[in-house]
Amino acid sequence: MQRELYDLYAKKMMMVCLRYAPTTFEAEDIVQEGFVKVFANIGNFKKDCPLEFWIRKIMVNTALKYLRQKSLLTVSHETEEAENVSAGNYNLDAYSLDELLGMIQRLAPRYRMVFNLYAIEGYNHKEIGEMLEISEGTSKSQYSRARAILQNMLVNQDKPYQEHVINR
Repeated sequence: MQRELYDLYAKKMMMVCLRYAPTTFEAEDIVQEGFVKVFANIGNFKKDCPLEFWIRKIMVNTALKYLRQKSLLTVSHETEEAENVSAGNYNLDAYSLDELLGMIQRLAPRYRMVFNLYAIEGYNHKEIGEMLEISEGTSKSQYSRARAILQNMLVNQDKPYQEHVINR
């Protein structure tokens, strides 16, 4: 049964972990550690949400723990400001999933975490602040900067992404 559960969700959870981990190798480690936790705690699953959401939450928490242990979630003092970009409509259909994921992975670790937790996972800034041990205002600020940097990447798509990397 564990193998079936793993086969059913491993690819989806790898995509989740790739958004948080700096490398594919580290994402694979997080997925493996996450599934160990899933299997150890499957008896605690209360069925008050879909199983996939429960597994995803374990993967996100495992990724955050991993990054905290690697000191990748320490408070950073990035001073580079994102260029002002007007809020516009971007045709994201022109980009592959790998290209979009690559852009997210190029964000500084803290920006990437806040962006993923807010825009993709759906946590609010208060929850993110508690998870990352930062203030709600810092979460909002880092999310705003992450969005601006990603918008710059879309606007300047023909420029090398290295110009957009902040304290990687």
